[in-house]
Amino acid sequence: MTDVAAEAGTRSKTITWQDPLPTARLGASMSGLEYLTAIKDGRIPGPPIAAHFGLRWERIEPGEVEAVAEPDESLYNPIGMVHGGVAATMLDSVVGCAVHTTLPAGVGYASVELKVSYLRAIHAGRGEIRAVGRVVKEGSRIAFAEGEIRDAEGKLLATASGTCAITR
Repeated sequence: MTDVAAEAGTRSKTITWQDPLPTARLGASMSGLEYLTAIKDGRIPGPPIAAHFGLRWERIEPGEVEAVAEPDESLYNPIGMVHGGVAATMLDSVVGCAVHTTLPAGVGYASVELKVSYLRAIHAGRGEIRAVGRVVKEGSRIAFAEGEIRDAEGKLLATASGTCAITR
């Protein structure tokens, strides 16, 4: 039996983020669209979870958002592919943020349900993956949204439907 740990090259990854609480307090004074646009434009720091996945916002519009990330090996599960939790986190982010773009200042949301369907494996070294979230139905207490992730070639990797509670 070979010593796999000895054969494998050691890698490292440094993740840097800022205290998220001041940013969240600032966000409560802005509409969801203003807040997420400010994060996208780099005027205020993004959430720490985005640093873990290298997630960045490409497009923020009322009721629809788009984010990209380029997965690396640090996100692999034990069987040699990107962990499904990465796709679930990206989908939860775009579904929730799509809802957030429709909310006025002082109104927030919380994910209540997320159903993810994994259609293809995600691997490192194959370019960026793109997640899009869009609101399906807005409500005063509950909102419904859907999301999808595609690879650099446009192949559908995962889909999701989500429900968010609106918090006042």
